[in-house]
Amino acid sequence: MTLKGFKSFASSTTLRLEPGITCVVGPNGSGKSNVVDALTWVMGEQGAKSLRGGKMEDVIFAGTSGRAPLGRAEVSLTIDNTDGALPIDYTEVTISRILFRNGQSEYQINGEASRLLDIQELLSDSGIGREMHVIVGQGQLDAILMATPEERRGFIEEAAGVLKHRKRKEKALRKLDSMQANMARVQDLTVELRRQLRPLGKQAEVAKKAATIQADLRDAKLRLFADDFISMSRTLDAEVADETALREKRAEVDKELETIRMREETLDAQSAFETPMLVQAQETYYQLNSLREKFRGTQSLAQERSRFLNEEAEEARSAGRDPESLDKEAQGLRQEENDLRNSINDARAALELATTALVSAEHSLKIDEDKIAAAMRAIADAREGTARQEGHIKSLQARLEAIAEEIARLTKARDEAQQRVDNASREYASFELEIASADSGELGLDSAFENAKSSLDSSKAHLATLVDSERAADRERNAVESKLEAMKMTSQNRDGASALMRDSRGVHILGSVASLIEIDNGWESAAAAALGNLADAIVVSDLSSAVTALTTLRDQNLGQADVLVFEPGNNGNSNIPAGLSPLSSHIRSHSIGDLISSLLASTVVADNARDAEAILRSHPSVTVVTRDGDVVTKHRARGGSKSSSSLIEIKALIESLETKLTEINHTCDRLKFEIVTATTQVADRQSTFDVALSKLNESDARIASITEQLAVSGQNMKSALAEVERLNTSINEASAAKSRDEGELVIAQNQLNQQGAVAEPDHTFTENLRNAVSLARTTEVEARLAMRTIEERVDSVAARAKALEDSARNEREASERAIVRRGARARAAVISQAIAESAYEVLIHIERSIAKAATERARLEESRTARDGETLTVRSRGRELTTELEQLTSSVHKDEIARAEQRMRIETLENKTMEEFGIDTQTLVSEYGPDKDVPTFFENEAGEIVTTELIPYRRDQQEKRLASAERSLTLLGKINPLALEEFSTLEERLKFLAEQLEDLKNTKKDLLDIIKEVDDRVQSIFMEAYEETAKHFEDIFSRLFPGGDGRLILTDPDNPLISGVDVEARPPGKRIKRLSLLSGGEKSLTAVAMLVAIFKARPSPFYVLDEVEAALDDTNLGRLLVIFEELRATSQLIIITHQKRTMEIADALYGVTMRGDGVTEVISQRLRESDAS
Repeated sequence: MTLKGFKSFASSTTLRLEPGITCVVGPNGSGKSNVVDALTWVMGEQGAKSLRGGKMEDVIFAGTSGRAPLGRAEVSLTIDNTDGALPIDYTEVTISRILFRNGQSEYQINGEASRLLDIQELLSDSGIGREMHVIVGQGQLDAILMATPEERRGFIEEAAGVLKHRKRKEKALRKLDSMQANMARVQDLTVELRRQLRPLGKQAEVAKKAATIQADLRDAKLRLFADDFISMSRTLDAEVADETALREKRAEVDKELETIRMREETLDAQSAFETPMLVQAQETYYQLNSLREKFRGTQSLAQERSRFLNEEAEEARSAGRDPESLDKEAQGLRQEENDLRNSINDARAALELATTALVSAEHSLKIDEDKIAAAMRAIADAREGTARQEGHIKSLQARLEAIAEEIARLTKARDEAQQRVDNASREYASFELEIASADSGELGLDSAFENAKSSLDSSKAHLATLVDSERAADRERNAVESKLEAMKMTSQNRDGASALMRDSRGVHILGSVASLIEIDNGWESAAAAALGNLADAIVVSDLSSAVTALTTLRDQNLGQADVLVFEPGNNGNSNIPAGLSPLSSHIRSHSIGDLISSLLASTVVADNARDAEAILRSHPSVTVVTRDGDVVTKHRARGGSKSSSSLIEIKALIESLETKLTEINHTCDRLKFEIVTATTQVADRQSTFDVALSKLNESDARIASITEQLAVSGQNMKSALAEVERLNTSINEASAAKSRDEGELVIAQNQLNQQGAVAEPDHTFTENLRNAVSLARTTEVEARLAMRTIEERVDSVAARAKALEDSARNEREASERAIVRRGARARAAVISQAIAESAYEVLIHIERSIAKAATERARLEESRTARDGETLTVRSRGRELTTELEQLTSSVHKDEIARAEQRMRIETLENKTMEEFGIDTQTLVSEYGPDKDVPTFFENEAGEIVTTELIPYRRDQQEKRLASAERSLTLLGKINPLALEEFSTLEERLKFLAEQLEDLKNTKKDLLDIIKEVDDRVQSIFMEAYEETAKHFEDIFSRLFPGGDGRLILTDPDNPLISGVDVEARPPGKRIKRLSLLSGGEKSLTAVAMLVAIFKARPSPFYVLDEVEAALDDTNLGRLLVIFEELRATSQLIIITHQKRTMEIADALYGVTMRGDGVTEVISQRLRESDAS
C-alpha cells in the first residue's frame, strides 16, 4: 500500500504487507491508526466520521509549522490475485483513490479510471463489502457487540457475499415499482380512451352537418373579401396620382435650393481658402516685429562681448614654485631611502639569531616539564587507587547495612501480604453467595418489565391510531367546509333573479323555484335538466308582478331573469300515459306543487338513455328525462357529460354536505374523547413501565456492582498471592547478595593494607630553564622592534620623495594650460565683432519685410468684409426654400402614410385570404369577384355538398348570407372537424395500449420470479454462513472463556430471510447472559469471538485489527494470540498493537513514528527470515 499526502503521511510511503501477521507499532499519536484509515478510505469509505474527521477534505495533509499543506491525498492498494479471488483477469490488482482539496475525487483500477460502484462490486465477491467487517478500528469492538440484530446479520451477509444478490433484488424491486406505476398509467389511459370514444362518435355527426354551413360561410366570406379588395385597390390608384403632382413641385423647389446651397458652399470654400491666408499674414507681421527685436538685442550683446575680451591684455602667469628646485629636493630624499634599506638587512640577521636561541631554550624547558608531569601523574594515580579502595570498602559496608534493613522490610511486607490473601479469600466467597441470591431474584423483575413494556407499546399504538384518525377526520372536515363554502358562494350568483331575491323592489315574490321544492335523492340531475333555466327562476303570485319584475330589471340594468306566475289548481299529470312514471312524482312542494306539475305535465323519467328511447317509440308525445340528466324528445335530445350544476343540484349538494359535516363533527368529538382516555391510559402504563424499569435497573446495577466487587476481590486475592511469592523471592535474593558483599569486603581491606607511599620530584632545574627562556624571548622582541623602526623610516622617506616629484610635474602642466586659454580669448573677441556686424545687416532686411506684410494683411481684410455680406443674403434665401420644401415633404409623407395604411389593409386582406382559405388575390378576384354569379350549396343523399342555381352578386345579400351561416354554426356549438380521424386514431391507440398492458403484466410476473429466486438464494447462502459462524462462535467462545457458554441465535427462526442475529454470552462462574453486564475485557473478547467466528466461516483475503487486544490481561491475550496464529493460515492479518506478546508472533513489524516536522515515518523489519537466519 502506497500513501501520498494522506493525513500525516505527507511524503510518499509504501508499506509492503507480508503474508501472515504484520504488526504496526509505535507511540501514541504517531499515525498508526492512519494506516487503518487509509485502507478503509481506498476501499470506498464515504463517511468522514468513520475516518475520524469532520469532512472528507480532512484526510489531506493539512501542513505543519515546518511543512506546507498539500493539495491532494492519494492511496494505492495492490492485492495479489494469483488465486483468482477477485473476479478480474489480472494476477495483481491495484486500487487507487485520489481526493483533491476542491472536493473532486478519482477512482482507478490498475491505472484505469473507474467508479466507486466498480470497486465495491469487485471487493464484495471476496467478502470485503460496504460494512467493512474486515477492518476493526479503535473502539469498534463494543459497537459490534452492542449492534442491533439486523446489523450483526449484515456482518455475516457481507462475509458470505450476499450483498450482490441483495443489490440484484433491490434493482428488481425498483423496476417493479416503476413498472407498477406504468401499469397504473396504462390502465388509466385505457379507461380514458374508452370514455373519449363515445362522445367522438357524436362529434363526427355534428361535423357532417357543419360541412354544408361552412361551405356557404366560406363562399360568402370570399366574395365579400374580393369586393373589399377591388374597392381598396381603386382608392389606392387615386391616391398615387395625387402623390405624383406633389413630388414634381417638391423637385422644383429642391433644384433651386440646391443652386443656393452650391453658391453658399462656394463662398464658404473661398472663405476657407482666404481665412488661413489672412491668419498667416497677421502671424507673419507679428513674427517679423518679434524677430526685429531679437536681432537688435543680439547686436548689442555681441558688441559688449567683443569690448570685454579686448580689454584683457593677457592672463597673469602662474605664481607657483620652480619645478627644477622640486626635482633636486626629491633626489636627496631617494638617496636617504637607499641608505636605510641597507640597514634593514643587518637588523633582520640579528632577529634570526635571537629567534633561534629562543626556540632552543623552549625545547629544553618542554622536555624537563614532561618529565615532571609524568612523575606527578604516577603520584596522583597511586593516591587515587588508595582513595578508590577506601571508597569501595565504605560502599560495601553501607550496602551490607541496607541489605539487612531490606530483608527486615521484605519479611514484614510478606507477612502483611499473606494476611491480605486470607481476607480476600473470605470476601470472595461472600460475594459469590450474594450474586447467586441476586440472580434468582431478577427472574421475576424481567417478566414484570416485559409485561409492562408490552402494555405500554399497545397503549401507544392505540393512541397513535386514534390521533391519526382524528387528523384524518379533521382534514376531511376542512375539505367539506371548503367545498360547502364554495357551493354557497356559487348559489349566490349575480344575475337578475338573485338581485330580485336580495331586494324585491316592491314585487311580491314567493321565492326561487330551487328554494320552494324538494327532490328525491338521486333525481336532482333529472329535475335540473327537465326544468332547464326555470330551475333558477323566481315565482310570483300574478302576471302583474311578473311584468313589474321585468320592468325593474330593465330600468335598473340588473340583468335578466326567468319569472314564473303561480296559478293554483293547474295540474298537468293528465298528459302522462298510463304505465309511465312522471318526473313530478319525485318533486315535492307545499307551495308551488301545481306549478311544477304544470311545467312537467308531459315529462316522465327513465333510468338511462336506452330506456328513454324505448319509451319514446311507444309514446312519442312525452318528454323523457334520465337519472343522469339527459332530456330526450321525439325531435330533440340534450345531455352528455356533466355540465355546470344548476341551483337545484347545488342546493341538494349543499344539504348533503351539511349532513356530512354534522356526521364528521360528531366523529371528531368522539375521537377527542377517546384520545383523552387513551392518553390517560398511556400515562398510567408509562408509570408502571418506569417503575418496572427502575426496579430492573436497580437489580442490574446491584448485580453489576456485586460482579464488579467480586472481580475486584478476586483480583485482590491474585495480587496478594503474587506479592507473597515476589517478596519471598526478593528475601532470598537479598540474603544471597549479603553473603557476596561480606566476602568482597574482606578482600578489599587486605588490598588497602598492602599499598605504600610515593616521593615528590625536584623542581630547581626546571626553574633555571624557565629563566633562560624568558631572557631569550626579551632579546628576540628587541631585535624585532629595531627592524620594524627602520622599515617605517624607509616608507616615510619614499613617500616624501614621491610627493616632491608629483608637485614638479603639476607645475609644468599648469603653465601649458595658461598659454592655451589666452589664444581662445583672442579668437572669441574676433567672432563677437563679426556677429555684431552681421546682425546690423539682417535688421535692414527685416524692416523691408515688415512693410510688405502690412500691405498684404490690409488687402485680405477688405476681401473678407465683402464676402461676409454676400453669404448672409444667400443663407436667408436658403432658409425660405428649406421651409417650403419641408411643407411639401410633410404633405408627401402624409400621403405616403395613407397609402401605406391602404396597402397594409390590402396586404392584411391578402394574408387573411391566404391564411383562412389558401388562395391568392388574383384567384380571389377571378373566381369570386363582384362580376361572378353566386351558387347555393346543399347536402345530397350521399352526404356530398353540391351546388344549385346561380344568382347575381349583391353585397347586402352576401352579408346576410354570411351572418346566417355564422348563426347556424353557433347553434351547432363546438365542432370538431377531425372527429372521424381522431375516432380512428383512438381506436388504434386503445388496441396498442391493451397489448402493452399485457406485456407489462408478463414482465411483472418475470420480476416476481426473479425476486423469489434471489430470496431463495440469499436465504440459502445466509443460513449456510450463519450455521458455520454459530458453530465457530461456540468453539471460539469456549476457548476464550474456558468453562463459559456462548452462542448465536436467530431473532425470528421462522423467517430467516429477515431475521436478525442475537448473541448470548455467559463467562465462567457467572449466571448472567445480558451483554450489558459484562466487564470491559469480557465484552472485547466476546466481540472478538464473533468476528473470528465470521473470519473462520467465510475467510477474507486479509483482516485489519486496530488495538483490539488493548483491554485484555496476559491470560486472555495468550488465548487470543493462539486464535490469531490459526487465522494466519488462511488470511493475512494487519494488527495495530502496543502489546509485546502480539509483536512476538508477527511475521513482520512496521514501526511508525512522528518526525519533528509532524510527518509520519515508517521503518519495517521482517522477523521470520531474521529468526531463521
